[in-house]
Amino acid sequence: MDEPKEKWPMVQRGQEFYPDQPAPVNLKEYIQIAKRRKWSFVVPLVLVACLAVTVAVFLPPVYRSSATILIEEQEIPPELVAATVTSFAEQRLQQINQRIMSTSRLMEIIERFGLYRQMREKKTNEQVIGRMRSDVKLNQISADVVDRRTGRPTTATIAFSLSYQGKDSPATIQKVVNVLVSLFLEENLKVRERQTAETSRFFEDEMHRVQAELAQVERKLADFKEKHMNELPELLQLNMQQLGNTERSIEMTQERLSQLQTQEGYLQTQLASVSPFQENSDRSHLQAFQTELATMKAMLSDAHPDVIRTTAAIKSLKEKIATAGTGTDSNPEEPDNPPYITMSSQLAGLKSEIASTKNQLAELRNRRDRYEARIQNTPRVEREYSVLISEQGNLKGKFNELMQKLMEAKVAHGLEKEQKGERFTLIDPPQLPERPFKPNRMAIGLIGLVLGIGAGVGWAALREFSDAAAYSSEKLSASAGFPVLGEVPVILLDEERKLARQRRILGAAALALLSIGAILAFHMWIMDLYVFWAKVDRKLGF
Repeated sequence: MDEPKEKWPMVQRGQEFYPDQPAPVNLKEYIQIAKRRKWSFVVPLVLVACLAVTVAVFLPPVYRSSATILIEEQEIPPELVAATVTSFAEQRLQQINQRIMSTSRLMEIIERFGLYRQMREKKTNEQVIGRMRSDVKLNQISADVVDRRTGRPTTATIAFSLSYQGKDSPATIQKVVNVLVSLFLEENLKVRERQTAETSRFFEDEMHRVQAELAQVERKLADFKEKHMNELPELLQLNMQQLGNTERSIEMTQERLSQLQTQEGYLQTQLASVSPFQENSDRSHLQAFQTELATMKAMLSDAHPDVIRTTAAIKSLKEKIATAGTGTDSNPEEPDNPPYITMSSQLAGLKSEIASTKNQLAELRNRRDRYEARIQNTPRVEREYSVLISEQGNLKGKFNELMQKLMEAKVAHGLEKEQKGERFTLIDPPQLPERPFKPNRMAIGLIGLVLGIGAGVGWAALREFSDAAAYSSEKLSASAGFPVLGEVPVILLDEERKLARQRRILGAAALALLSIGAILAFHMWIMDLYVFWAKVDRKLGF
C-alpha cells in the first residue's frame, strides 16, 4: 500500500496554511483578475450599452402638452344667493369628461387634426378612440378645505389639469389640448345654465299644481270645521286638561264636604249632650214633657190618658212660662242656655256651608260630564280632521318652500347667465412642447450602462471561475500539494511595453471621451450645466 503523503506546511507572508485549505484571496489577486478578464468585462458592457443607446435613439418621440384650469367659486356669497347646481366638482368633472370623451367628439378631433394615421390604417375606429382616451389625462388638484354644509375639514377639488400626449408634431399636440380645454369650458357653462333653467321651470310647474290642491283642501277643511264645531281634535288636549282640573276640583270639594259633614256630626253630638235651657227651669221641664209626649204619640193615640195628662202638663207649663215672661220679647220655645245657643249657631253655619259645597260639587260634576262628552265625541271626527289638517299643512309648507326655491332658482339662473357663479378659469394655457415627454433616452442609456456593467462583471466572473489554470504560486501549491520553489516573473520585450503603453493611452482617451459625452448628455437631456453649477454653489455656500 502507498504511504499517505505528508502534508507540508507552507508559509505565505508570515502565516501557515495547508494545501487542503483554500488560499485566501487578497486585493492583489483581484487586481490581477481584473487585468486578466478586462476584455471579458468590456465587450458585454459595450454591446449592451450600444444596444440601449440604439433603442433610445430610434424610439419615436412622444410629446405632451397640458393645461391647468381653476375651479373658481361664485363671486356672490352663497349665503346671499344659493346656487342650484349642487353637485360636487369631482362629479361634474367626470360628467363633462364623459360627454367630451364620447365617440363622436373624439372622432371629430381625430379627423380634424389627422391623428393616429398609421393606427387608423391598421386598427378599427373603436381601438383608435380607445387609444386617444388613454392618451387624454384628467388629473384633479385637491386641497384641504372646510365643508360649508357640515363645518368639518375635508378634501375638495380646486383645479384640474388636462393633458394629451401623442407622436404627432408639438404644434398639433398643443392644438389638440386647446380644443379639449375649450370643450371643457363650454360644456361646463352649458351644463350649469341648462340645470338652472330646468330647475326654475320645474319649481314653477310644481308651485301651480300645489296651489290648486291647497285651495281645494282648504275648502274641505272650512266645511268640516263648520259641521263639527265643538268636536275638533285640536281641542282634545284642552278638554282633557280641563277635565283633569275638574276632577281634581271634585276631589278637593268632596274632601271639603267630608270634613264639613264630620264637623257637623261632631257638633250634633255635642249639641245633643247639652240642654237648650238652663237647669231647674220651667223650660227645661217643658222640654222634657215635650220629648216624652213625642215618644208617647209614636206608640199611643191621642185619647190615651198618659197622652192627655202629659199634654195638660205641657199646657200648664207654657202658661206659667208665658205668665212669667209677660212684658218681654222672649219666645218660650227658644233655648236660653248660652253653650247650646253657640253650638247651634256653629251647626247652622256648617249646614249652610255644606249646602253650598254640595251645590258646587254638583256644578263640578256637570262640568265634568260635559268635558267627558266632548272627549268621547272627539275620536269620531279626529281621523278625517287629521287627514285634512295634515294635507293642508303639507301642501302649505310645500307651496311656501316651492315659492322660495323658485325665487332662488331664478336668481341662480341669472347668476349663471351673467357667469357670476362657479366657473372654470384657464390659468395655465397649453404650451408648445419643446422636448419629448418620452422616451427618456437618458434613463434608457443609464439602464443600458448598468445592465452592461452587470453583464460584463457576470461574464468575467463566469470566465474566471470556470478557468482551471493557476495564475499564482499560492494557487499552484494549493492545487498540487507541493511547495513552489521559485517564480519566474513576466519578462516584457520593448515592443510589448510600447504596445501596453499605447493601450493605456487609448484607454485614457476613451475614458476622457466617455466623460465628455456623459457631461454633454447631462447638459442636453437632464439639466443645463450653468443651472447645475448654480445649484451646487447654493448648496455648498461658495
